[in-house]
Amino acid sequence: MDLNQLRQHWSRLSRQINRFTWGGAWAASLSAIQRQNLTHFFYDGLFSAASDKIILTYMTIYLLTLGVTRQQIGFLSSFSNFVNALLLLPAAFLVEYSGARKEITVKSAIASRMMVLLMAILPFFLFGTTTLVWIMLALFLLREAANNFAFPGWMALTGDMIPLEGRGRYFGTRNFIMGLAGIFAALVIGEAITQIGSPIGYQFAYLLAAVLGGVAILFFMKLNDPHPGKKPDPQPTEEQVQEPERFFQGFLRSLTGIITSIKQHPHFINFAIYVAAWNFSINIAAPFFNVYMVDTLYMTAAMIGVTTVSNTAANMLVQRRVGLLADKWGNRIVTIIFLFLIPFLPLFWGIWVRQYWHALVIHTIGGLLWGGFNLVSFNNLLMQTPEDQRARFSAYYQIIVTLSLSAGAALGSFLIPKIDFTGVTLTSAAGRWIAAFLFVFLVGKPARLKKVRLSD
Repeated sequence: MDLNQLRQHWSRLSRQINRFTWGGAWAASLSAIQRQNLTHFFYDGLFSAASDKIILTYMTIYLLTLGVTRQQIGFLSSFSNFVNALLLLPAAFLVEYSGARKEITVKSAIASRMMVLLMAILPFFLFGTTTLVWIMLALFLLREAANNFAFPGWMALTGDMIPLEGRGRYFGTRNFIMGLAGIFAALVIGEAITQIGSPIGYQFAYLLAAVLGGVAILFFMKLNDPHPGKKPDPQPTEEQVQEPERFFQGFLRSLTGIITSIKQHPHFINFAIYVAAWNFSINIAAPFFNVYMVDTLYMTAAMIGVTTVSNTAANMLVQRRVGLLADKWGNRIVTIIFLFLIPFLPLFWGIWVRQYWHALVIHTIGGLLWGGFNLVSFNNLLMQTPEDQRARFSAYYQIIVTLSLSAGAALGSFLIPKIDFTGVTLTSAAGRWIAAFLFVFLVGKPARLKKVRLSD
């Protein structure tokens, strides 16, 4: 095979890879810049997934290794969500005021990765001390805060970058490759932690997570904002109001219009009621699954890595198919199916899971259900938020999510000493079914989303 043939083969392979990163041939009619955005966002997702899988899979057992208790973990989840809710509106209004949604997202992501890097390094100096426990809890809170501060800008940018007609196929493909990255990361890192031991194994894992997160940021920085510097309405001149007074006056003026802007979108109010009930119910039990696997089932990091892989592999099996079904049937129908199946997961955790292989089975089934649900859930959010106010309404949404998660974790932390793990899982299952009925009766396809003045 000569050099020209090699070039031709590479060119064909490169085109096939690029088409895959677009989610299929549907994007061929888009502009070159739009297709580049799809590709860069795809690779951002790949490296972010590997990083986040390491962080989220081993966070609980890392903290337990350092001396954190299960009640502290529950209250940490509650408090972090409460603090995050306080940041979302300022983040959304900063995006609206400045138009710098990409820059804000990037800076917040850098701050988040720095917290992970510190979590990897500090145990070298403070291991075995009470001070380390509190510092690690603080770093966890700061990481979550940075992630949530990035959310409104990320949401607004994503909604503009990914065309509606291909979102199901694109996110199905993107989520598929993110799942592959997560599987590889969880398997390799879980075995590495078990072989190296704690806490050094976890420190190595978190150092790698910080590096992978940095690569994801580099790809995100390559994105071309379709509307760079876009601001919702005219800003006061420099002579009228001086910095930073201008921003705070605009922020306070916007705060007074929150109720008015939400009332102009009643479909969003109904959506918010369902979202609050759903996330509250989820987090009654969610902080305690890994604690249960470590404290009661005595699972190692490698074993937890395998259960995570089973979940992610099952997740991948449904992503592309659910994306196609969502484009064909509509997000509402597919969402309802998953809403009524997911509550069986905590039910079986409470009444059946008593051995390692039980956890494997439930994690696998959970991957199938949550994989499909998360795909259509994101698309539903895009449908329920007005295009010209997506940063603001995504912040409203995330505030509702974080506050309800906070309340759920607080209730779970209060209940677990009284009714133990089984009690909180059954309570969570019942709440999820109630939320599913709320979605059926309250959440429909929104009418044409009205544009309103953001200064209202």
